[in-house]
Parts: sequence; C-alpha cells; structure tokens
Amino acid sequence: MAHEAESNLPEIGAPAQRALTAAGYTRLEQLTEVRSDDLLQLHGVGPKAIRILREALSEKGLSFADEGDNTA
Repeated sequence: MAHEAESNLPEIGAPAQRALTAAGYTRLEQLTEVRSDDLLQLHGVGPKAIRILREALSEKGLSFADEGDNTA
C-alpha cells in the first residue's frame, strides 16, 4: 500500500490506474516525458483517462511530451 501513497495521479478508472502503474508511471510529473498517444496504447487507458490526466497536468502548468513546452 506504500505505492498508493506515493502516487499523485488523479482519480482515473481502475483499469487505467493499473495500466499506468504497471508501466511505471506513479507520478504526474513522469507523464511529461511520454506522448499521450503512447499512453493510449496501454490496455485500460482510454480517451477519458487521457482527458483527466491532461487536465491534472495543465493545473500544474505541465503537459504530455507531445503537447507543449515542459521546459519550465
């Protein structure tokens, strides 16, 4: 359960959460290094999860690797 506390990903569906965790993504900041299209290839990650993640990134002034300038 320690891994759950370390994650700062927003509330997304359980399949998407499991897919991201299995791929090694537990922190929102890690998603700035990956393209949204690559995340969509993960089984369980769909457009709704991408939208939620995009909004969460945007709130922190961040974005997916293919969607903006992450060199803050």
